[in-house]
Amino acid sequence: MTKQFLEQLETPALLLDEARMDRNIERMRRQARRLGVSFRPHVKTNKSIEVTRRIMESPQGPITVSTLREADYFAAHGVTDILYAVCIAPNKLDHVMRLQDQGVRLTLILDSIEAARMLAERAKADQRHFDVLIEIDSDGHRSGVNPDSGDLLEIAQFLEGAGIPVQGILTHAGSSYDCTSTDAICAMAEQERAAAVHAAQRLRAAGIACPVVSVGSTPTALFAEQLEGVTEVRAGVFVFFDLVMAGLNVCRVDDIALSVLATVIGHQREKGWTILDAGWMAMSRDRGTARQPVDQGYGLVCDLDGRPLDDLILVGANQEHGIMAHRSGKIEGALHLPVGAQVRIVPNHACPTAAQYEHYKVLGAGHEITATWQRFSGW
Repeated sequence: MTKQFLEQLETPALLLDEARMDRNIERMRRQARRLGVSFRPHVKTNKSIEVTRRIMESPQGPITVSTLREADYFAAHGVTDILYAVCIAPNKLDHVMRLQDQGVRLTLILDSIEAARMLAERAKADQRHFDVLIEIDSDGHRSGVNPDSGDLLEIAQFLEGAGIPVQGILTHAGSSYDCTSTDAICAMAEQERAAAVHAAQRLRAAGIACPVVSVGSTPTALFAEQLEGVTEVRAGVFVFFDLVMAGLNVCRVDDIALSVLATVIGHQREKGWTILDAGWMAMSRDRGTARQPVDQGYGLVCDLDGRPLDDLILVGANQEHGIMAHRSGKIEGALHLPVGAQVRIVPNHACPTAAQYEHYKVLGAGHEITATWQRFSGW
């Protein structure tokens, strides 16, 4: 087989640095072992069986998904223990039951009595068993039931009375992405843990077994000091990391395994601009670093070895054009690479950047492409 190298790729192309990825995975594995919890990786970022096989505890799972299409894909590759971590809607239950018929144990989540009633109606009408977790709100970030609210017990008691045993509770400390220090992330991890354990204890006091206590985000999973009372942790972007994670000091820039290969196609020298063939369609519109101390624009520009290049970032992006310039805005002395030169752009947010591509070009040593791994997107 003829070897392929970075310089031969048509751009833009999605690159995955295998060595960095493997280091990131091992870091999370060590942390889960230290904390004494099982690990249920979230696969919404990678959407690739080749990547997911490296992080699962067994070929059957467990994993976490955000879409039923993800569940379909991984079920087709033999994964049978899947948590669908978005509150269930009635128009998805036919799809859920098709997955069950394929031998998948698909755990659902909900956070309202309306959803509980809907689920109970379908369970009775179709003579089905559903595995259910109740989502709780541990940080005011998004969805979930307040762990101290009467709603928690009302939902759980209704489900149990309808013959749907409550498997446990789940929470996601999404506000960890807004923390301004690692001390704050540690505090958020403890807040997440305490809220989840408190909710589980309330259910148990009401006679509901609640065997599963599931928490997780990449920052809190990596910075939790202890997880007493928690049974499993979920995290996803840790596999690749990104500039938002680096801005939180969760990782270093040279831990980021995902980048976009782009080519210089022109210049606006009077503006200090170099034009690349990677715009927001290649990088996404995510500007998650804009609220952090260091704004990385639409992405940090690196050389082909993945090293940041002369403090250059994508300062602007059109659909297919990226504008590379010095982050200070300087014009005199700005680096202008020649047309045809290649760079690697590190993304702000790995998930939406990866979503633009059908495959990863897996990067080995010496700029060599060692494999092409398929990925998918959509719902």
